[in-house]
Amino acid sequence: MRKIFAAVVALLVALAMPAYATARPAPPGLPGDLTSTEVSFRGAGDLELRGSVISPAGAPDGRPGVVLVHGAGTGTPREKLLAEAVAFARQGMSVLVYDKRSVGYSLFERSYAQLAEDALGAVETLRRQPGVDPGKVGIWGLSEGGWVAPIAATRSSGIAFVILVGANALQPLRQQAWAVAAGLRKAGVGGSLVDRAEPNLYRVIADGGLFPEPYHDPEPVLAKVRQPVLGIWGVHDLLTPPRETPPILAGALEEGGNRRYAFRFFAGADHAAHLTPDGGVTRLPQLAPGYAELVGTWVREATSGRAPVAQVSGPAPVQASDSFGVPPTAWWESAAVQLAALVLLLVAFGGYPVVALVRRIRRRGAGTPVRAARLASAGGLVAPLGGFAYLFHVVMTGGKLAAPGPMAGDRPILWLALQAVAVVTVAATAVTAARWRRAAPRGERVRLGLLIAGGVVFLPWALYWGLLLP
Repeated sequence: MRKIFAAVVALLVALAMPAYATARPAPPGLPGDLTSTEVSFRGAGDLELRGSVISPAGAPDGRPGVVLVHGAGTGTPREKLLAEAVAFARQGMSVLVYDKRSVGYSLFERSYAQLAEDALGAVETLRRQPGVDPGKVGIWGLSEGGWVAPIAATRSSGIAFVILVGANALQPLRQQAWAVAAGLRKAGVGGSLVDRAEPNLYRVIADGGLFPEPYHDPEPVLAKVRQPVLGIWGVHDLLTPPRETPPILAGALEEGGNRRYAFRFFAGADHAAHLTPDGGVTRLPQLAPGYAELVGTWVREATSGRAPVAQVSGPAPVQASDSFGVPPTAWWESAAVQLAALVLLLVAFGGYPVVALVRRIRRRGAGTPVRAARLASAGGLVAPLGGFAYLFHVVMTGGKLAAPGPMAGDRPILWLALQAVAVVTVAATAVTAARWRRAAPRGERVRLGLLIAGGVVFLPWALYWGLLLP
């Protein structure tokens, strides 16, 4: 059943996603004050990964090093983090940045433990590089890497420090549901789309096995981290709840007895601590002023045994709404039940015109026409198919770049249209039911009975998805 559900979701994603082309950017030339060495190493499952070690030219031996761990994204190239690698190298470090795996990693499949093993392979490679002090090599994780880096740190005594940027102390499913909901609210959306449909969709997707690591709990992992930790957030982070995460992260570290942490918030910065001119929607290439210098200074302190203790500084982050719980589905709202309900609706509402067409082809007549039945049939097909396609479009373009389409007040016009179709479907089903006994031929009563049964299922289905709620 899950494979069928996955196939349906993949089709809806394909229909809902806008078409665009992507190309791997050519790496820009490295500044003359830096050098680059190509390396390869083995990650989880003995997969070969390739990267670059960027170092300051003529740097003295015994320098610290840091491995950069990507955020979410399939097969992300090392160039994605080149700005950070260059900035950190200019602070006197050797920086290993590598191409992220695509094997075993996709939109619907990933393992943070596997990614942590990849990062550990990179750490061991950097520790062996000429001029690098193997006792001063740490790990830096961005966004999703903020879940990965602590796992790696708990598995290796060879990691000297941990830097987390835009990290999240919430479960991935809760974080993602919040990010899309926050993006919708930022676009002015209110009502059932953001309050009911969006979180329910994520719960069903997770139940269907299509949201990887949905309930990963980072707190027990953080409680096992013994290395000094530097946490960095932009005040305009729209992908991680920047007000909620730091206290949870600090609490987890202190629960494990680790008070060697420093948290810093950067003004005018986004999720990746890059500058943003519009409150986090657009990311500029430049890092927030002082970010690289903070990393350089803190690493020198941390690797010399002088890491700050429980230090929090910087302007207060901006978070317009709190995150919300996204619990597992009950049996009646599971992916299997939702798929069965969708199939039943398509059969019940689609059977009415199909039977009429077959009768015409066989020249038996289409039966007694019932205008309300026609409306119910059309609406019962448009609402579920259009509703899911629109929801997947919203989710796949969600977060800080939510694209709900034209609005009427705080409601997307497309969502209002689907809600109107749902209301017409329910009303037309009720009228059809009232006229059902007057349908003369037995075959016609069977056809209308199936349609009415679809309407009976449609009512709670539409309520669950918010199509019949304000």
